Amino acid sequence: MSMKSRVIYGIDIARGSSRSKQAARYALVILDNDSVTYHTMISLHRILRMVRQDVPSIIAVDNIFELAPDKKTLVHILDGLPSDVKLVQVTGGIKQEGLLHLAHKNGLNFDPKDPIEEAEACARLADMGVGCEVLLFEDVTRIKVSRSRSLGRGGWSQNRYRRKVHGAVKVKSREIEATLKRASKERNFTFTTKAVEGFGGYVRCEFIVYARRSSVPVSSYSGSDVQVKVTSVVGDKIRYRKLKSSGRMPTIVGIDPGTTVGIAILSLEGELLYSGSSRGISFDEVVKLIADYGKPAVVATDVYPMPDAVERVRRSFNAIAYSPGAEIPAEEKIAMGRPYDYSNDHERDSLTAAVSAYKKYKTLLLKVDRKTPTDVDKIKVKLKVIQGLSIGDAIEQVRNEDVVRHTPVSESVESRRDEGEIRNLAENLKKKIEELEELQEYIGELKADIESKDEKIRNLEKKIKKMREASYETIQRDKEIRIRNEHIARLKKDLKRSKKNLLKSRQLTKKLKQIKKLESTGEGIPIKVISSFTAEAIKHISSLYGLKKGDVVFLRDPSGGSAVTATTLADFEVRAVLVPDSVAHAAEKVFFERNVPLLHKLEVKVVGDFAVVAPDDLDAAIAKWEESAAERRHKKEEEELHHLVDEYRSERRRGIV
Repeated sequence: MSMKSRVIYGIDIARGSSRSKQAARYALVILDNDSVTYHTMISLHRILRMVRQDVPSIIAVDNIFELAPDKKTLVHILDGLPSDVKLVQVTGGIKQEGLLHLAHKNGLNFDPKDPIEEAEACARLADMGVGCEVLLFEDVTRIKVSRSRSLGRGGWSQNRYRRKVHGAVKVKSREIEATLKRASKERNFTFTTKAVEGFGGYVRCEFIVYARRSSVPVSSYSGSDVQVKVTSVVGDKIRYRKLKSSGRMPTIVGIDPGTTVGIAILSLEGELLYSGSSRGISFDEVVKLIADYGKPAVVATDVYPMPDAVERVRRSFNAIAYSPGAEIPAEEKIAMGRPYDYSNDHERDSLTAAVSAYKKYKTLLLKVDRKTPTDVDKIKVKLKVIQGLSIGDAIEQVRNEDVVRHTPVSESVESRRDEGEIRNLAENLKKKIEELEELQEYIGELKADIESKDEKIRNLEKKIKKMREASYETIQRDKEIRIRNEHIARLKKDLKRSKKNLLKSRQLTKKLKQIKKLESTGEGIPIKVISSFTAEAIKHISSLYGLKKGDVVFLRDPSGGSAVTATTLADFEVRAVLVPDSVAHAAEKVFFERNVPLLHKLEVKVVGDFAVVAPDDLDAAIAKWEESAAERRHKKEEEELHHLVDEYRSERRRGIV
């Protein structure tokens, strides 16, 4: 398939590997109409820069994982390239053929040890339409509009600033929505919108557009208040699509009609040429797409009878109609589509129709391959066999057509026919006419039988339709009741949970009121409760309620404390630390040195993160601790003095002083 006015890149790895730590080097051959450009030992980074500049129609390789070690990296590479550039694996998709075999098959010769020649072979084969396009992205584009900076904690003007940013997001979202509405009518795509409202506008807005990124007239953008990010949706797995063939080869086409049309195209050898689905595609576009891959010999559907939309396509190509005698179960559809690759139910159903039709003719087509002589076109024979001829008659007819096409009729043959031969021909013609009349009479009888059977079938179909409608209504009603019951059960659970939380909140409020009353009457001093003696717990209470100079804190669990956590707590200059049990020696030493009273076993009334203690008990405990601390400091000073005296005496004895 020679395509004019386009650039094709052929790439082959020359040194290293995409999986190695050292960057690989590549051989690059560029086909630009009749000119060929060669590049050796070039980096992938430079190739990608050249692709963004030249925008070739195809990048051809023999193995896509020569460019990247895995799918994630390959997606990252292709996402940064122009959306019109196709990545083609010339050796095929899931089932691959060797590059050398493909080259010989298509009349090319190259040295497999020379990367430049191998890269050129890839480009030439892609130019002929050999290989499969690698599809990493769905025909879906995501547009996300959001603020471009964090709002922060703010100050007096925080609400005004938030309203400004959210308003800008809303305005930008509406501009994009208007652009998509205009483009959707021109380019036949649909889209959905989901916005999260905020103070003064939108916090963010997301559009899902059911079209390729190249068809969406919105670009990524970043401003002072708003940013727009446009990305293609990555598929679950790598898919392959056969390149379009230039010949008008017979094909088997499966169609799933509807708002979203699924189309699958097989060759007469059962090879998948195309599989895809499109929303809102017109009849003319369907016909054009199918015609690009050949001339349909069979147009198939997976339901019976054939829908009018499919029948209209079949008549456009004058193809043989195929539909199954009964509905195909979903499990069987999945099994038929499993050897191929499909993205949704529409593609699966169209594949089911095409594969089912191919299986019907498969045995017959294999017989054609075995019985057809090498000097007769097998494709033409297969087409005539599908149209109803026997294999022998089809071979003879194709051979006669070739003779008529290539060999002129000799006038001398007609001149040598004698009168006897003419009489024999006249008698044979008379017999044939009699046989034809008998056959026409028999055909009339068969047509009458067919009409009678068709009438029975129509009556049965009406009964089946009524039964299905009644069954469908029952199923829908049961489904709605089940959904409603599940929703009621969820609401009951939420209500029970809310009542439980409300009861806890009331109990906590009651206790807090008691603490507030004790505080207001002077009967109690409020205490902030820290659950454990860790830096995280201290910071949590500080950020939640604030810790300031003069606060009294209660360590619910003082175990595990260290000098660091004690220093963190002492830095807040708290008045006292209450503990139910002893603390680590290192922590106690820090509290002593920082003059923070560490009080044990005081009677404390705890409610959540707050507690109260009697003022007299607290003052007495602090006074007692200070008295003990003073004695401890005095004792420590005496010990230090004795130590200095002992050192002085020791130095005198040694004659140092």
